[in-house]
Amino acid sequence: MREGVFILLVCLVAWFGFGLLEGQRDAARIERDVALSEASGLREAARISGEMLAERDAIDLQRTQELNDERIENDGLRRAVDAGDKRLRFKATCSTPATSAGGVADAGTAELTADARQDYFTLRDQLALSRQMILGLQDHVRRVCLR
Repeated sequence: MREGVFILLVCLVAWFGFGLLEGQRDAARIERDVALSEASGLREAARISGEMLAERDAIDLQRTQELNDERIENDGLRRAVDAGDKRLRFKATCSTPATSAGGVADAGTAELTADARQDYFTLRDQLALSRQMILGLQDHVRRVCLR
């Protein structure tokens, strides 16, 4: 009888022990599945982030190149105007004073002063910069933010 009780007691302890181990095993599986899911989500987030950074860099490179091209064109125009090869055209009227008996033929050619000419080219550069900044931001919103 003692041996039967001992065997029964050992079986009960083993049964409870295996139950505890099974519970720990299930908890470990759940933790593993959660960790794998988080790792997968982090990998996907890193991939998307990398694509967005690459897209941002491509936009920046494109707009910077276009800005540099416009500035080179403006500098070429500035040199041509300074050298007298080209002239700036703008709408102007030349009025003669009422006391003058001269006509339009007496009026000089309408030209920008040196300061105004420099301001004109500065404004062209600033306009090119602003345009490229706006286009770059629009591209960023369309190609990166609205993804």
